[in-house]
Amino acid sequence: MKIKKEISHSERLYKAFIYVVLGILALLIIIPVAWVFMASVKETAEHYGSPWAIPTHIHWQNFVEAWTTSKMGDYMGHSVLVTGLALGILLVVALPASYCLARFKFVGKKFLNTCFMAGLFINVNYIVVPIYLMLNDSDKWLNSIGVGGFLLNNHFVVALIYAATALPFTIYLLTSYFQTLPHDFEEAAYIDGAGYTKTMLKVIFPMAKPSIITVILFNFLSFWNEYIIVKTLITDKELWTLPAGLLNLMQAQQSAANYGPMYAGLVLVMLPVLILYICVQKNLTKGMTVGGLKG
Repeated sequence: MKIKKEISHSERLYKAFIYVVLGILALLIIIPVAWVFMASVKETAEHYGSPWAIPTHIHWQNFVEAWTTSKMGDYMGHSVLVTGLALGILLVVALPASYCLARFKFVGKKFLNTCFMAGLFINVNYIVVPIYLMLNDSDKWLNSIGVGGFLLNNHFVVALIYAATALPFTIYLLTSYFQTLPHDFEEAAYIDGAGYTKTMLKVIFPMAKPSIITVILFNFLSFWNEYIIVKTLITDKELWTLPAGLLNLMQAQQSAANYGPMYAGLVLVMLPVLILYICVQKNLTKGMTVGGLKG
């Protein structure tokens, strides 16, 4: 009985320690986010006082100025377009590819898996300059034959590069999940007369919904917050996405000592991510835990 009491006491201490650590980590995240939201509705004069002071009243003009004068509305539209295109291209390619790699045997399967595994170790930021040189040289060649260059300053090209660089991680995650699904459902669909494509679309993909949502969220965060590729491949500032436009806004507002619109721009970048995470939180947790099981 004493041993059981000692074990129970140690378990309670361990749980208390875990809760304290998790609480501290949560505060380290919540406090800066709350501070940015609070600073985004302050007037300019209030930023020169105590940084932790609560605003005297909500100054919505910061968001209006950031949205219109600083063109954050246009930048957000570009971000929505590029992120949506990139996710669409990625899912159209990665879902069938992952399904085939997980459920079928064919010549060259091991080689393809090795290539995708190798792609996990390549950071796109290290190869963005070669990509730019390739596109720039291609535009010069197109101009020389009278077609006209269109590869730079092109949102579709940026989305295509986003999708291509995210393929290794996406295929790795989806393939691992598809391998855990039982084959009984597919065999039942084949007996009922369903082909490979219909079985994939009507049976496998609905079963893999948690994993697909996980992939969408991770890649959405990556595409939405990316700015190095955008600033390299899009030289026209009018075509920048939200993170690149935010960097330009921060530089402009800091030089003008006008901090309210700058923090409002930060909120505009964070808000879609927070809303999406709140909406898919349960499916995200389920996709991460079930995808790690082996059956």
